[in-house]
Amino acid sequence: MRIAVTGSIATDHLMTFPGRFTDQLLPDQLDRVSLSFLVDELEIRRGGIAANICFGMGSLGHRSILVGSVGDDFADYRSWLDRHGVDTASVHVSELHHTARFLCTTDQDQNQIATFYAGAMSEARSIELQPVADRVGGLDLVVISPNDPEAMLRHTDECRARGIPFAADPSQQLARMDGADVRRLIDGAAYLFSNEYEKALAEEKTGWSEREFLDRVGVRVTTLGPKGAIIDRKGEEGLHVPAAPVAKVVDPTGVGDAFRAGFLTATAWGLPLERAAQVGNVTAAYALEAAGPQEYSLSTSAFLERLAGSYGEAAADDVRPHLTCPNP
Repeated sequence: MRIAVTGSIATDHLMTFPGRFTDQLLPDQLDRVSLSFLVDELEIRRGGIAANICFGMGSLGHRSILVGSVGDDFADYRSWLDRHGVDTASVHVSELHHTARFLCTTDQDQNQIATFYAGAMSEARSIELQPVADRVGGLDLVVISPNDPEAMLRHTDECRARGIPFAADPSQQLARMDGADVRRLIDGAAYLFSNEYEKALAEEKTGWSEREFLDRVGVRVTTLGPKGAIIDRKGEEGLHVPAAPVAKVVDPTGVGDAFRAGFLTATAWGLPLERAAQVGNVTAAYALEAAGPQEYSLSTSAFLERLAGSYGEAAADDVRPHLTCPNP
């Protein structure tokens, strides 16, 4: 199954604030906030949602196609992704802008305040999907993850026009899009990914009810943080898949991307939706225990052991024939 993942490719600057953001916010002063947080740590990591998803898929042994726009400072990052099983040949290199930057501060309660500089990502709107499909012999699924908004709309429209199934993952771009654009991104998706807050925001912006969403998408996947994920389909009862146990929470950045990587990889293997969510939850647990969205490492034996411990031996038996992590 050939899966192209469109979206952001960025460098993450991750900082840690030892206090609580909420302690610094004065309810009667929220209309003129001016705050500076003295952080204890700074980590510079590779990131970007599309790159994070592709990294996770490669770590599970599935080679996906990364589609996005970067600056000429991408050479080292490209080499890293190539070594981790990602097809980067369809990444556009800008002659004008740097690769996008994500600056994020996390407090002791795992709340986050972030800023994103688009940079070269603004040129993603110039990327056409058909040459990508021609190069790899066709596409079975295109993931539309957060990106330049015009690029997201173009890629969604092209998928519809060419009959290519697509997964809608608008995520943080929901905040800046109006209802018409959100409806255009979602309508007809084979899969729709969001967290609980994004689910509610999408319903508010589109004006669609939960039932109307299920009339328009094939599978709706909502991540619930430590409560796991729920899968909804038209005419069927929602399927709740509990989260996998986590040894120690280190950094929540990229956890949702890791879930999508696991879910999409298991889907590519032909496994049912429950198994896909279980693989997604275990991959997310690894990401949550690492400092940065691409700093976790998977091995086949350890992953299967963790999957069995979380969901039973039958789950591990179903995944075992497909899983090919770089480490045994």
